[in-house]
Amino acid sequence: MAPMINLTDWLGDNPWALWLSLAALLGVAEIISLDLVLIMIAAGAVGGAVTALIAPGLWGLQIVVAVAVSVGMLFLLRPTLMKRIHQMPGYRSSTDKMVGSSGVVTAEIGASGGEVKVDGLTWTARPYTPDLVIEEGTEIEVYEVDGAIAVVYPKYGELPSP
Repeated sequence: MAPMINLTDWLGDNPWALWLSLAALLGVAEIISLDLVLIMIAAGAVGGAVTALIAPGLWGLQIVVAVAVSVGMLFLLRPTLMKRIHQMPGYRSSTDKMVGSSGVVTAEIGASGGEVKVDGLTWTARPYTPDLVIEEGTEIEVYEVDGAIAVVYPKYGELPSP
């Protein structure tokens, strides 16, 4: 009977497999997150795997290559990809998607501001027109997002003139 190969011994003799396993796990995690960070780190792990094929005993070199590739991808390639994604037709940021959403006033909104809850998140809010006061508990709709402030109006009222 042939001796059974111990998995940890095999992985120790084949560090490229560890690097590729890490790259695969990061690739799957990227599919869930979709923010192009984990895939860049996965590319670094692939770099570590290639280095492990060339120099299997040099763990330090493998780590340096993996980190260098990951950092290079994160700081050189990711910004370019994100810019291209943001320029694609039909792309809407999360704040753009909030426009038209409904919510409820959690703290009276007046000229000095107030608070609303939209999609489970609390936002600082101001009324669409400065003279409008929206009472707590009123259903609102988001007219626009101005920085970190939601500009809102009562959902079941006539839209005031600006």
